Amino acid sequence: MHIRMGEALVEAGVLDDEQVRSVLNRQRECGRPFGVLAEEAFGVDPNAIEEAWAVQYARMTATIDPRTAEFCDAARDTVTRRQAWQFRVLPVRNVDGELMVVTTPAHLRRALRFATNVIGLPVFFVMTDALALGEALCRRYPLPGLTPDAVNDSMMDSILAPLAWVRRPRRDASRDRRPQLASRSQWAPIASGVMPANG
Repeated sequence: MHIRMGEALVEAGVLDDEQVRSVLNRQRECGRPFGVLAEEAFGVDPNAIEEAWAVQYARMTATIDPRTAEFCDAARDTVTRRQAWQFRVLPVRNVDGELMVVTTPAHLRRALRFATNVIGLPVFFVMTDALALGEALCRRYPLPGLTPDAVNDSMMDSILAPLAWVRRPRRDASRDRRPQLASRSQWAPIASGVMPANG
């Protein structure tokens, strides 16, 4: 079901119908994005705009069952096991030059930020429910001690977070502005609190 940005903001209690009409009138005049105009006119928090976008995207995109999806091994190699669990992303396969990634509506904002900053490929998201994502992550990216229920466990983030965003030296920093991730061989020293010499 398609939902407009203004409708999502009304559903969330951020704007009322009159404010949405005001923003739409202004948008017709200047052609600027709805979210930017709502921020300027009514002080809407950018996080609320981002959340409304996530609701909008989740309702427009396809829903799949990743437990029965056809996967490509090359897609699996785009993220590590820890990244897949921490950001609740499950790369499936390339479709017309874009990487299909499964997540849940609740984790879409976080998954989008991760994909934008780290994956470095054009990505599109499809939705699933938390249990299906958890079961598929257990199968494709197993980590000791994690069960399908861990997808909804925010405590897991505090365990995995220190390992996911550590930068490693870049080959050509002038061409690549994305954060680089620690290689698997660097995880053990980082997890123990000892940073590698180049970190």
